[in-house]
Amino acid sequence: MRLARRLDHIEPLYVMEFAKAAAELARSPVCANAPMIFLNIGEPDFTAPALVREANERAVSTGRTQYTDATGLPALRNRISAWYASRFGLSIASHRIVVTAGASAALQLACLALVDRDDEVLLPDPSYPCNRHFVAAAEGKPVLLPASAGARYQLDAAGVQAAWGPRTRGVLLASPSNPTGTSIDPLEMGRIGDVVRAHGGFMLVDEIYLGLSFDERYGHSALMHGDDVIAINSFSKYFSMTGWRLGWLVVPDALVAPIEKLAQNLYICPSTLAQHAALACFEPESIAEYERRRDEFRARRDFLVPALNALGLNVPVMPDGAFYAWADCSKHSADSWDFCFEAMRRAHVAITPGRDFGHHGSERFVRLSYANSMAQLQEAVARLRRMLG
Repeated sequence: MRLARRLDHIEPLYVMEFAKAAAELARSPVCANAPMIFLNIGEPDFTAPALVREANERAVSTGRTQYTDATGLPALRNRISAWYASRFGLSIASHRIVVTAGASAALQLACLALVDRDDEVLLPDPSYPCNRHFVAAAEGKPVLLPASAGARYQLDAAGVQAAWGPRTRGVLLASPSNPTGTSIDPLEMGRIGDVVRAHGGFMLVDEIYLGLSFDERYGHSALMHGDDVIAINSFSKYFSMTGWRLGWLVVPDALVAPIEKLAQNLYICPSTLAQHAALACFEPESIAEYERRRDEFRARRDFLVPALNALGLNVPVMPDGAFYAWADCSKHSADSWDFCFEAMRRAHVAITPGRDFGHHGSERFVRLSYANSMAQLQEAVARLRRMLG
């Protein structure tokens, strides 16, 4: 059987391969007395709060399980619109909001709608690997631009202007970013938008960690910079609904119908039950719980980053959002892949090697997720300290 050539341009997701190795070791007898501590996967250790679970149960018991519109429940689109108004002071018309089967589906829809074969899309290096793979799956060409610690591992307007070529179609940014937890300054985001607009391109911004922003300077949506900005968001991270597979996409008016047509054909509609449950995310009681959790993530960051620096695992830029630390392990190893396997086998601490996230110096870095309890983080640091002597 001949496979499609597009698969040649999609690399393996090494973070998942490493996760499988860590899970296998965790089940073995060697971990009996020191169970594996998982700091490798970007999934909140919190689950959906009570009101959300209860809303799901009501939807099941009352039989509200039929298809919805491909763009999502009107009530949920209205709630998301109201959240932009209350949280960010933005007036986003609900008809521009498309509820999707996770942020991954939102990125897939956007890339299929905007990227033609051999179109180039600019992304920062380091960045989340699946973002470039969505571009490749649409037969476009992701172009990774090295982003230094001095630039907070993000692109800037000057770099976008310099890299823009005859085949460039747009930029795909993330703020806050996976794996670095860093955001783009709102003023710089506006300048990037001006460059993209002048070239007639698109600016697609992954904002799935925006709710987990710890610094008022950065906690703003790119949608503030114009109705032509396309934003991705999700119920997975801030709203703690990873397995429910629900996200959304904010698009310009002209894109609503094309995106709806793609959604109708690709997956009919997002999960009906997940949508009914997500309505409860915006209740005051739920928001209060999410804010408490955000404060907990900030406290974990404030413990972990200084602790890593003290171990010689330098974090060059303090993360201002999400739940990741991007640490340089070159003081201890020439290859982060080897370092992570050593930490997994000797310290029983699973962390993620930088291999997935780019090609420019990623072998020096590891990503640690602090989506785990403070007690587990403290134990992980103690084990790594013993391992590193």
